Amino acid sequence: MTDLAGDAILLTGIQVSAALGVTAAERAMRRPVLLDLEVGADLRRAGRTDRIRDTIHYARIYEVVEDVASHKEHKLVEALGERIAEAVLAKFDVDWIRVTVRKVKPIAGVLDTCGIRITRRRGG
Repeated sequence: MTDLAGDAILLTGIQVSAALGVTAAERAMRRPVLLDLEVGADLRRAGRTDRIRDTIHYARIYEVVEDVASHKEHKLVEALGERIAEAVLAKFDVDWIRVTVRKVKPIAGVLDTCGIRITRRRGG
């Protein structure tokens, strides 16, 4: 599953506030998370026509990501990544998605970020 050939839309450095953490107190703090997405879709038509309607508008992808991250509670970064992948695959006609989730300063003074990267394919 790591060899994903073809075109992809990239959204990198997304920063959103999320209710993320194992404890209720940690989730209540709504700390920032950093997200990177690769969304696999055939981009040839958009490349030929130069029309936004022939691609997947990255602002729409961001809206889905922001909704999932900001409006639900997540104990684990793994759960947040999985929910984002599921939502994007459900909403858009894409072949696959790779989601990287990084929690910022999870251990103050010791660790800048920690996180996960998952890849999910449509129908699998």
